[in-house]
Amino acid sequence: MKYQNSLEFAQQQDAEDNLSHFRKKFHIPTDDSGNELIYLCGNSLGLQPKNTSEYIQKELQDWAKLGVEGHTEGEHPWLPYHEFLANSMAKIVGAKPSEVVMMNTLTTNLHLMMVSFYQPTDKKYKIVIEADAFPSDKYAMESQLKFHGYDEKEGLILWKPREGEELCRFEDLETILKEQGDEIALLMIGSTNYYSGQSYPLKKITDLGHKHNCKVGFDLAHGAGNIQPNLHETGADFAVWCSYKYLNSGPGSLGGCFVHERHANNKNLTRFAGWWGHNKETRFNMRKEFDALPGAEGWQLSNPPILSMAAIRASLDVFEAAGFENLRKKSVTLTGFLEFLLDEMNNESISVITPRNPEERGCQLSIQVKDADKSLHTKLTEVGVISDWREPDVIRIAPAPLYNSFTDVYGFVERLKEVLK
Repeated sequence: MKYQNSLEFAQQQDAEDNLSHFRKKFHIPTDDSGNELIYLCGNSLGLQPKNTSEYIQKELQDWAKLGVEGHTEGEHPWLPYHEFLANSMAKIVGAKPSEVVMMNTLTTNLHLMMVSFYQPTDKKYKIVIEADAFPSDKYAMESQLKFHGYDEKEGLILWKPREGEELCRFEDLETILKEQGDEIALLMIGSTNYYSGQSYPLKKITDLGHKHNCKVGFDLAHGAGNIQPNLHETGADFAVWCSYKYLNSGPGSLGGCFVHERHANNKNLTRFAGWWGHNKETRFNMRKEFDALPGAEGWQLSNPPILSMAAIRASLDVFEAAGFENLRKKSVTLTGFLEFLLDEMNNESISVITPRNPEERGCQLSIQVKDADKSLHTKLTEVGVISDWREPDVIRIAPAPLYNSFTDVYGFVERLKEVLK
């Protein structure tokens, strides 16, 4: 697309956008006067779909009307409720429904996956993560190393950008595996880096790890609902994600988990077990030995929180109506427009550290501002922009294709010009 730097162009793109009506399906935050704010922070917390209240209220009504019978008698019975999410969620992450389950929260799921897929030996015990991984991932890796009796600093290998660069290079990961592959048990990489916005080549990473007899897992916190990770085709052993960012399920809502189907029926895998992962046919017998369900369901622990799942179902129904391929196509165009407008500013004090190639990023652009501090973010907030600041000098801007518009993007850049004066 040939972009133009004008409000008229942005408005014309919105008028021609087949997905523009989905914006009306979300609550857009407003200021004290009722004017819509420019919300570009879906990479931190997605907006609330308008159908969320209805979906949650329905379960509250069934609870009030049916009590315990809601587990089997409600319109959407609670007993199999997690199954209602599997098909839509699988499409979004590129998996088979049997490979996906919504349960727990992200870091809890990460630890559960590592029980099964981090099996260190005296020689092969190290873990590779990207140097600037989200801190929760780093804490989880370090604690797993300590739990298994290893030094957490010596056992954790950081895949770093080169000096003077912001992005990780795949060839440097290849060097790490070439030099230390015999000692590495697990590659645990964020699919899309929270800080830089860089999306990594998941298939290449998986193939590289498996070539060196390592297990491979991905954190899709900034990938699910943003990029298409094609998890089944990628061949990763496992993946985990949250649902409150691009998946719009509400603060602290349940996370998701992927286990590749080649592990589906391996009951010999070490795992932490709970009754919701047990054979559905005998689950309520209460006196049977643990019999793991096939697929990702077999890693469940407890019966799920239905109200959180209702919010997830509300959002996934919106994704289903829009079609993820359509959303991804709009995302590339929308973020490309943001990149174009930032370039048009011709301001030497700002630079975009996110990759220029749309295949190497999602919708987020990380804007580095020379000599800036958080006061810049405060000023943006004061002029009606909800964005995200990350120390020391980066503003993260994420135009989410479900509810953001070309006009949002144009309005943000105009306000950024204002506050930089």
